[in-house]
Amino acid sequence: MSKNNSDDDQVSLQGTDLDELRSSFRAIVDIRDRQYGFPPKNYASCFVGSEAVGKLIEQGLAADEDDAVRLGNVMLHNGIFHHVQRAHAFKNEYLFYRFASDEDHGGVPDEVADGSAVKWSDFLGSLTSLKDSDRSLQPSLPEPDAELGNMDQIDLEAIGVSPLDAHNAKLLDNVHPKKWLDPEPKSSYNLVVIGAGAGGLVSAAGAAGVGARVALIESHLLGGDCLNVGCVPSKALLRCAKAVAAVRDAGQFGVRIEGGISVDFGYVMERMRRLRAQISPVDSARRYSDQLGVDVFMGRGVFTGKKSIEVNGKTLNFAKAVIATGGTAAIPKIPGLTDVPFLTNNSVFNLTELPKRFGVIGAGPIGLELAQAFQRLGSRVTVFSRNEHILAKEDPEAVQIVKEAMEKDGVSFVFNARYRCVEKGGENGPLRVVLAEEGTEKVFEFDALLVATGRKPSVTGLGLEKAGVEFDVRKGVVVNDRLQTTNPDIFAVGDVASRYQFTHMADFMARLVIKNALFFGRDKVSDLLIPWATYTDPEVAHVGLYEKDLQERKIPFVTFKRALSDVDRGIVDGVASGYVKIHVAKGKDQILGATIVGSHAGDMISEITVAMQGGMGLGRLAGVIHPYPTAAEAIRQCGDAYNRERLTPTVKSIFHNFMALRR
Repeated sequence: MSKNNSDDDQVSLQGTDLDELRSSFRAIVDIRDRQYGFPPKNYASCFVGSEAVGKLIEQGLAADEDDAVRLGNVMLHNGIFHHVQRAHAFKNEYLFYRFASDEDHGGVPDEVADGSAVKWSDFLGSLTSLKDSDRSLQPSLPEPDAELGNMDQIDLEAIGVSPLDAHNAKLLDNVHPKKWLDPEPKSSYNLVVIGAGAGGLVSAAGAAGVGARVALIESHLLGGDCLNVGCVPSKALLRCAKAVAAVRDAGQFGVRIEGGISVDFGYVMERMRRLRAQISPVDSARRYSDQLGVDVFMGRGVFTGKKSIEVNGKTLNFAKAVIATGGTAAIPKIPGLTDVPFLTNNSVFNLTELPKRFGVIGAGPIGLELAQAFQRLGSRVTVFSRNEHILAKEDPEAVQIVKEAMEKDGVSFVFNARYRCVEKGGENGPLRVVLAEEGTEKVFEFDALLVATGRKPSVTGLGLEKAGVEFDVRKGVVVNDRLQTTNPDIFAVGDVASRYQFTHMADFMARLVIKNALFFGRDKVSDLLIPWATYTDPEVAHVGLYEKDLQERKIPFVTFKRALSDVDRGIVDGVASGYVKIHVAKGKDQILGATIVGSHAGDMISEITVAMQGGMGLGRLAGVIHPYPTAAEAIRQCGDAYNRERLTPTVKSIFHNFMALRR
């Protein structure tokens, strides 16, 4: 049973988990009578802390010394063993410990576990490898637009999923079963997770996988934005749009298309719904309940105290909790906007007919990806930006390439937009965006209008005040570097607590929380290395610090760049733009950041991420053999350029003289 203890270093396990852990540990330590002190005192049936640490690492139960000490304290706090004088925590020192079953000095060793359980080191191992550096490689991100400070929040549940065809019916059967019966709450839980998006699902699955008793609460659709209204449906749509562009541009490769190109938008959206439903079983309520052993509750969870949550009239008590409620579309205060039928990412994938004229308010990743897709599928698209920028956080050179590519597709841009109002022209008339321009008005008419002006954290109606959790309606739940809220027993992950609003970020925040909340971890979210990509065509991918970050932080650096149009694969593929740009510390080959622009930039950035995570410098990347010809050779060629730069005039002169002697 879980100990209802406020101490952040307390973890309780269940019966079978305790038995398996005790037997595995007991089988590897040396238990015998020992003597200590002068005159020597006898201690029966003991093992030594420092020897046990070595055995835990040797047998693969712990990844390193810190993990072994944390695991030892998990067992100590659960009563598996004690310090002989009950005066010390488990330490990597010459201290004696005794199993509780040997307190009468007559215990019999348990059988060895079969090794089929999840290894503790899977979760206790460090998530970061940047400990040798005192600097974070997380870039700064733009603050939310000050003019969007008073943002309304639309209700995700009010939108729903449509049309209710066989594909969406399958989706709903998986992620929000109509006749779902909540389980009876256990007396207490090691972890209660509120929100079943990427961060919540990983938190629940990971904790359950190492023996914790877990409850998962979701008020709408398991899978969150990513599965239902984000990554999965948008990338399915973008793939179809890319196919249209490939056919359209096939003439440059000698492929002649007779007649015009037609797009079956209804089929495009049906395909998206089919693939989304195909993926949904992984996030299903039934899988988490039946296969992973998680208690799944379908309803709105509200904190009723510092260690309790109520859902559907039932109270769940917890030792630790995770807030993973994500975010939703932020709606700007444009006069008249909320009076017209606008779209957001939550509703755009419900479309079944292609809008002839498609307006997009917002020039961030979501707006641009969908703008380019709808233009390629046949809409006439106009994108509005409040300032002179698109993709505000990205490298300006990358932004210019994306803008030119989208303009080539036919997308129109309106910069420095000053909205007077949005209105509807009659019952069946168009939607009108009215701008103020130098004392006059300019009117744009559309058949559909997408609002993509950013995200707002979902923090209202959760009872956070009763839980002692501080939050801000614009910035989300306040957390420290270990993702603890102002209630040390409650953590937060994902879009509700981070400006890095990516599915993979929520995933790794959840992994970090499992360690920090359940296993005495001390990992910091600021040490995570976060790559990301915007899936326009070409894609823009980035990891580490941007040039502006390096300048602002006064970090000396050198930049190496290789245009994809100069790489053999780029030449034969007809690539006209795109590049690999890598920043390294001046005088060293430590990679500080990188940006890639190209058709597969999102895939290519991982090579640089791996190098940075593993401490591999740019010079060593030059020695990595790449298949020829590939676009990724541009990364190796940046390494070659770095190595050539190290060849100073003095060294060149020495080499020249040496070679002259050998002729």
